[in-house]
Amino acid sequence: MPLRRLLTLACLLIFPLETSQAAPPNIILFVTDDESPVAGCYGNTVIKTPSLDALAAQGVRFTEAFATTASCSASRSVILSGLHNHHNGQYGHTHAFHKFESFKSVAALSLPNQMAQAGYRTASIGKYHVAPEAVFHFDQYLPGPGGNPVAMADNCQALFADPSEKPFFLYFCTNTPHRGGGQDKTFPGKHKPDLFGNLPNKGHHKGVQEAFYDPAEVVVPAFLPDTPESRAELAQYYQSCSRVDQGLGRLIALLKETKQWANTVLIFTADHGMAFPGAKTTVYESGLRVPFIVRDPRQEKQGLTNNAMISHVDITPSILDLAGAYDPANRAPKSLLPVPKPAHGENNGPKMSRYHGRSWVPILPETNPAGWDSIDASHTFHEIQMYYPMRVVRDRKYKLIWNVAYHQPYPFASDLWAAATWQAQFEKGPQAPYGARTVDSYIHRPQFELFDISSDPDETRNLADDPKFAATLEEYKGKLKEMQKRTNDPWIMKWRYE
Repeated sequence: MPLRRLLTLACLLIFPLETSQAAPPNIILFVTDDESPVAGCYGNTVIKTPSLDALAAQGVRFTEAFATTASCSASRSVILSGLHNHHNGQYGHTHAFHKFESFKSVAALSLPNQMAQAGYRTASIGKYHVAPEAVFHFDQYLPGPGGNPVAMADNCQALFADPSEKPFFLYFCTNTPHRGGGQDKTFPGKHKPDLFGNLPNKGHHKGVQEAFYDPAEVVVPAFLPDTPESRAELAQYYQSCSRVDQGLGRLIALLKETKQWANTVLIFTADHGMAFPGAKTTVYESGLRVPFIVRDPRQEKQGLTNNAMISHVDITPSILDLAGAYDPANRAPKSLLPVPKPAHGENNGPKMSRYHGRSWVPILPETNPAGWDSIDASHTFHEIQMYYPMRVVRDRKYKLIWNVAYHQPYPFASDLWAAATWQAQFEKGPQAPYGARTVDSYIHRPQFELFDISSDPDETRNLADDPKFAATLEEYKGKLKEMQKRTNDPWIMKWRYE
């Protein structure tokens, strides 16, 4: 036998792993409901988030991660499709009379459908909030309850213990820290704070060791007024976030018990920012910024901080990349899935063949990767009565917001209008302060808002009417139009007609 062949056989015997593809990892996408990057690992010294902090210490913490829209259904359609919601058709809420849903043509690209094609068992638990089911189909729908993340985690044990040779993809979505569950009747003021899913009178959800917070100690973000109502609601919000953290911890414990932790990628994020006026349903930083942590056991370096600007359109391409089912050259899945022919008179939507986002998997080991310096955002509806389209381009220097329907008052989500934080200021009159704005300036917005986001991260000074920034405004209008053209935004016609 020739010497070269003998050496080749010897190498194959000694290093067999180098010539065979490693088994694909399990993947969990953990999405919370209305959670800003308020956590220990993001610099908050008051809130208790030990599980998330530990996950960050073992993975990659993204510092510049954004939702593309701060509305629940619309955002989740982006997460599960890699497409802006102005293109995928999920313009707003899907439940009840709101009735928005994605085009059926999105099925060719959708994350759960593509993961099944890639050989994964797919499962969803908790908040779903997208439609139609055929577009976002999972093999299993595990029972909640979405308001108790610890109980949710327990309901995933059978999935983890399943001896199947196929890896699993789990879409784990809490209902917390969304507003709901009533009001704190013990608050002495007129406007009672929302409980954010917490039990009244400092009750404990089953299996949860609740963390309670003193309103005097919470950190009031710049976009909110520093009032007793705001602090009381933030204390409730912190408690709800800590309950999410316990659910995360329980989920990780079960992965370890079932011997799955060593081969599971865990991605933690939120659909958008916290449910306070000034954040949720806006395209301000407080509405779009989200926590984003990726723990991939195959990565050698741990505890990394990554400053790439990423957004929710990047999630589906990245998860497919982890699963070996992504074509980076075309920003597309390796194989499109068939879409049923439309019934008579039915609009299945435009052909969907590539993602608006791209995979961040190749940059996980980096701190300041090149070419990740801008994001886009797009909001049209929340509830159906809340038509207020906004489009955004943002890079590391400037952020431009186009309020398409600026001539009308900004519409409120029903729960945000009722929020004690808002009502306490609203009843004081139009000039009452609301963070860096006034009540009136929050409701009545200009057509364009241009911020030097590098020096004004709290978006306090609109430069759109400053003659010194006229050229910058025109430059970013051009970028905004280019984004709309690239992402097939129907609202691009508003430049011509209004």
